[in-house]
Amino acid sequence: MARGGTIALLGVWSWTLIRDFRSALAARLALVMNVAIICHVIATIPGQTSNIAALDVLFDAGSSAVFGAFWLFSRAWFDDTVRFTWRSWAIAIAPTLLVAAIDMFLIDKMPSFSLLWFTLLRSMWFLLGLSGLWVAWRGRADDLVEPRRVLRLQLVAAIGGLALMVNSVEIAVFAFGAPESLRSVTQFSIFITSALLCAAMFRLRERDLFAAFAPPTAAPSPHSDDPLAVRLIAHMESELPHRDEEMTIAKLASQLGEQEYRLRRLINQHLRYRNFSQFLNGFRLREVKAALTDPSQKSVPILTIALDAGFGSLGPFNRAFREAEGITPSAYRNQAS
Repeated sequence: MARGGTIALLGVWSWTLIRDFRSALAARLALVMNVAIICHVIATIPGQTSNIAALDVLFDAGSSAVFGAFWLFSRAWFDDTVRFTWRSWAIAIAPTLLVAAIDMFLIDKMPSFSLLWFTLLRSMWFLLGLSGLWVAWRGRADDLVEPRRVLRLQLVAAIGGLALMVNSVEIAVFAFGAPESLRSVTQFSIFITSALLCAAMFRLRERDLFAAFAPPTAAPSPHSDDPLAVRLIAHMESELPHRDEEMTIAKLASQLGEQEYRLRRLINQHLRYRNFSQFLNGFRLREVKAALTDPSQKSVPILTIALDAGFGSLGPFNRAFREAEGITPSAYRNQAS
C-alpha cells in the first residue's frame, strides 16, 4: 500500500510537471528526482528480483540518482541565478554510474570490497543530500516569494528527517544484520513525506512554482504609484544602504520603519524581484557602471569600485556584472573610454 501510494502521488506530480512546466529546468530535475524515487521504491521490494539482469541494474542505478537529482533540483529551484557547469552534472551522476559499474562488473568479482562500496556510496549520498538542504536553508532570508520561502523550511525538515531515517535503516539492515522487514518503515516514511510535499506543491500558485523568470536588469525607477515604493527607492538613492554588504531585508525594513512582510511583498510583486540580493545588486551595478565610465576614476581598480559599491568579493561581482551586461567589467570600462 505504501509503495503503491508513493508511486501514485509521484505519478500525479510528475504529470503536472510535464503538462505545465516541462520547459523549466527545475521542473525537469524534479521529474528526474521523482523517477529516481520510484526506482528506489521498486528496487527495495524485499526478495523481489526480475529475471532480466538489465532491469535490476536499471532500478538500482535509478534509485541511486535520488540525492544527486535532489541536489540539482534544490539549486535550480531555490537559486534564481544558478548556472550549471559540467562539473555539477558529473558530481550528480557519479553515484549512479558507480552503482551501475558495481552491479555489472564488480559485485561478483570483488565481494571483499562490498563494505568499501557501501561506505563510499553512503558518503556521496549524504554529502549531496546535505548540500541540497544547505542550498534551501541558506537562501531563505533573501527569498522574496513568500510561499517558496515557507516551503524551504518544510523541505529541509521533511527531506532531512527522511534522509536521516532512511540511511539509519539501510545501515542497520546491511551493516548490522537487522531484519529486512525493517525497511517497511522506510517505505511508509517515503509515502508520508511524498504526500506532504505533493500537498505543499499543489497549494502553490503557478508563478511561485517553476514559471520562467527574468529579473530586472537595472535598479528600479523612482517613478511609482505606490507610496512605499517611492519612499524605498528614495531611501536607496540617498542613504545608499546597498553599500553595506551585510544588508538584509530585515535591516532595510527597520531603516524604513516598515514591517518586513510588507517590504518583501512590495519588492516581489511591485518591483518584480524574487530575490533580495538581486534587488541590491541593481543599485550596486548602477553605481559600478557610473564609476567605470567616469574619467576621473579611470585609475581606480575595478575591485575597489566593486567593494565600495557593496559587493563582498570579486567572484559574485563578476558574475552579476556579466549577467546584467553580457561583458566583463574590464571590457565595459574599455568601451566607455
